Formats: sequence, C-alpha cells, structure tokens
Amino acid sequence: MSTTSTTSRTSRTSTWRNWAGNVSARPAREVSPASAEEVADAVRRAAEDGLRVKTAGTGHSFTAIAATDGLLIRPDLLTGIRRVDRTAMTVTVESGTPLKRLNAALAREGLSLTNMGDIMEQTVAGATSTGTHGTGRDSASIAAQIRELELVTADGTLLTCSEKENPEVFAAARIGLGALGVVTAITFAVEPLFLLSAREEPMAFEKVTADFDELFAENEHFEFYWFPHTGNCNTKRNNRSAGPAAPPGAVSAWIEDELLSNGLFQVVNSLGRAVPATIPAIAKVSSKALSARTYTDIPYKVFTSPRRVRFVEMEYALPREACVAALREVRAMVDRSPLRVSFPVEVRTAPADDIALSTASGRESAYIAVHMYKGTPYQAYFTAVERIMTAHGGRPHWGKVHTRDAEYLAGAYPRFGEFTALRDRLDPDRRFANDYLRRVLG
Repeated sequence: MSTTSTTSRTSRTSTWRNWAGNVSARPAREVSPASAEEVADAVRRAAEDGLRVKTAGTGHSFTAIAATDGLLIRPDLLTGIRRVDRTAMTVTVESGTPLKRLNAALAREGLSLTNMGDIMEQTVAGATSTGTHGTGRDSASIAAQIRELELVTADGTLLTCSEKENPEVFAAARIGLGALGVVTAITFAVEPLFLLSAREEPMAFEKVTADFDELFAENEHFEFYWFPHTGNCNTKRNNRSAGPAAPPGAVSAWIEDELLSNGLFQVVNSLGRAVPATIPAIAKVSSKALSARTYTDIPYKVFTSPRRVRFVEMEYALPREACVAALREVRAMVDRSPLRVSFPVEVRTAPADDIALSTASGRESAYIAVHMYKGTPYQAYFTAVERIMTAHGGRPHWGKVHTRDAEYLAGAYPRFGEFTALRDRLDPDRRFANDYLRRVLG
C-alpha cells in the first residue's frame, strides 16, 4: 500500500468544495506531494511566494477549516501503511490514507483500532485533526489512539512528536485543526482483531432518556437517534463478543443499510425539502421503519455504516450529566416551533481525554448532533439548538457548523491558552491560517 512516487504533482486549480457543498474555495495553487519531504518543500515554496497553506482530504468537515485562497495540499499520494510494529502494537500510516483503507488493511493483518466514528470516508489526518469520534464508555476518539505524529511546521521542519519526543507538541497536535502544521504520518495504537455484537432496537424517547445513565454504564458503546416530531428513538449497543461471527445476512443488510437508511431516506428527505408540511407525518412512519436486529462482526463493520444522503451537521459536546436535560430542551424547542426536521438527532458519549482541544478534554462528555438535509435552510434550527448547547457549557465539534469564536472557546477549554501559545511558537506568521482559524483561535 505504500506510495513509491518521488515527484509531487502541481495542478491548475479549480474551485474546491466540501462533501456537503456548503463550503467552497478557490486556491491559488494545488499540489499533490508524495512524501513528507515534498510536503516540506511545498510549504517552503509557499512561504517564499507569500501563500497560506491548507490541506484538504475528502472534505467531510462542514466548516471552512480546510478552505484556502493560497496553496491547497491534496494528500492523495500520501497513502499507505509504513510499518506495523507487533511488539509495540502500533501501525504507522501516511496521513492521506482513508480510514476505510486503513480499517481493511488492519483487518487483513488481524488487527484493529479500538474505537472509531460511524463513517470511514475521511483521511486519517482529517479525521484526527478535527476530533472525529465514535461513542464509547471507556474508549475515546480516534485522536486519543495516536502514539506518534509526524508534522511539517511553517518553516519546513519535519517534526516527530510523541509522549517522549516533543511532548508539548504531541499534547496539542493530535487534534491540531491544521493550525500547527501539515500532518504527514500518524502512528496509532492497535490491538488484535476482535468481534463486536451489535444490538439495535427501537425505544421510546421517555424510556431512553430516563434510562440513559444505566444504558451508558452497561454497554461499552451506546448511542441512540431521536426522530424529531415523534417520541421514537433507535438505540444501538455494541459490546465485545467471544463469537462466533454472525454478520447480517446479505439481503437483510441491504434492506436496512441501503434501501431504508439510504435509498428510502433520500426519497423521504427530498419530499420533505419540497413539501416541509409532510415531514412530521413522514417522521412518524420512518422512525418505525428500522426493526430490531442483532449481529456480530469485526469492529469496522459494526462501528461504521454507509452515509450516502448528503446533509449539513452541527454537533456539541456537553458534560455527560447535562445530556438528557439538553436533549429534552431540544425536543421542547422543536415541538413549540414551526421547524420541520427530517433528520434524526444523534446522541453519543466519550470518556475524558488529555488532548488540549479535544471536545472531551478533561471531562466525560456526551455529544448531541443535529442534521439538515442538503439544500434545506438550517440556520434557524441550528441557531436554536446552539443556544441550548452553549447554555450547558457545550463545545462545538471543530469540523461541524457552529458560530462560536475564540472568546467563547477560551472559556470552554481550560488548555486553550496552551494551544495558542504553541501555535505562536510553531507558526508565528500564520502560514496555516484561514478565516475559520482566525475566528476560533484568534
């Protein structure tokens, strides 16, 4: 899987757009380096030409975190596994490797990440730099599984950082927002491939919120989706299993994951966008479309699922003890408003971690994510939800829509100043800045 090309490709630029289509940019120059050395050379040349630098992977952020009018680095050639260390139980991977390729390659080696998010289209650097997470009682975000980082800084220096080497950079750069440099390789902790048993079942809103603490405590990975305009939720419990593997049958998997969760859901959202008044009635039907099921498989086949219906998303991390109250406030707000919301609200959890700008930094967290179908006005809904989240001390996901600025975020993150001081040292001229980073970091 390793890249062997030794020449970086510079291409004429076109308009760059993110996956959701809500962000676009027109870079002055694009380059596709094939090695860390070529990244360093591209950064140095951009500095000589007075260009800002950003890296854009698959564009799965809903914010303008990757947008630039300067040099856009495409990591398409920075892919593949560099090495697997079975003694240390780590894997070192090029930064542009999509998570789906990493997951499949690890499985072939009899290995797995401990936890992951619910999609795997993103590059490893994009996912970790924005704080992508799944749900877990004990196991944290993808970034929390990093053991070493390779980073090209603003002056073209190639920096290796870990708990032992440049530890102050390592403490921040695991979720670096692209503000500290260009990540060129990541070393993850891995473990022997294991099995997860998934139990998916409908549950009433009142029951799942009343029993939330118990469901969280009893399961290694618990999450649920609430369907606005209804009292219905779908719950998912993932726990390790001794086996045997019992994946969903091909037909039932296609019906659940493709026909219902993608095909029919696409039709329903298109109808709702065209005729918003139909959404509450549709929600009552669609919230009951998915039936209870259990299955056992390797981790990435349980944690992740295809997401083909395009949307815009906002997500906030709250202290876990505030989750139920905040969600009930969201429900009450939707019920008394003229809003018509066709996408379910997703609730997940994470343990506290030690990364400076992690949304779970220093506190056990719960995540409430709201979505709107692509092309549907989302500002009124997101603004109302954001007001509730910030009242509970919420921290916005770095890669998802929000309106918070550095003043708010400095109060939400105890180690915010530690991150900005490191940024001042590594990138004093703001080579890696853009409008989004100016807003959130100052």
